[in-house]
Amino acid sequence: MQKLYTLLDKYNDSDTAGRQKLKEEIWKEYGQTKAPLILDMSGFSRLVQRYGILHYLGMIRRMQVACKPIVERLMGSVVKFEADNMYACFDKPRKAIDAAININIAINAMNTMTPDQEDLGVSIGIGFGEILMIQNQDFYGDAVNLASKLGEDIAERNEILVTDNVYEQCKDDYQFEKVEMTVSGLQIICYRVKY
Repeated sequence: MQKLYTLLDKYNDSDTAGRQKLKEEIWKEYGQTKAPLILDMSGFSRLVQRYGILHYLGMIRRMQVACKPIVERLMGSVVKFEADNMYACFDKPRKAIDAAININIAINAMNTMTPDQEDLGVSIGIGFGEILMIQNQDFYGDAVNLASKLGEDIAERNEILVTDNVYEQCKDDYQFEKVEMTVSGLQIICYRVKY
């Protein structure tokens, strides 16, 4: 991360021409085309208030243990777990969709064996495009931002939403339902994966 911080400090101190050169250097060093998958657990505030933080932390850990092997089996990588979110990345959008479907199937199967207050629920957003991947520990870019918006803010429990870029890559392989909405003044067109 320190190398990126050094480049960003130089970028901030540079004129327009210098910034352009540093921009190219940063993208050459860290730029990749990827399909970020952002997963968010449902019901955090309600469950913490009702059962306490340790109950919810236990649920978060169960989500992590269930999801990581699915991501890795489908040739993705977990970039990080943060709070009740999982940030993962795939080379191909199809693999990200397959992982999302398998995650929901696995979680729903787990829920048949737990009391209702321990049932997990997740919402998932998937993007695709040029991103900055920082030492496989963090990532940035429009595809990440859109996947995060879909997974954390828009998708409902058990729902998988994908960006237009993902839809274009995968429209012949899955069934989708188009969804249009405005969020934070931003017009968003996304697609719900039907499975």
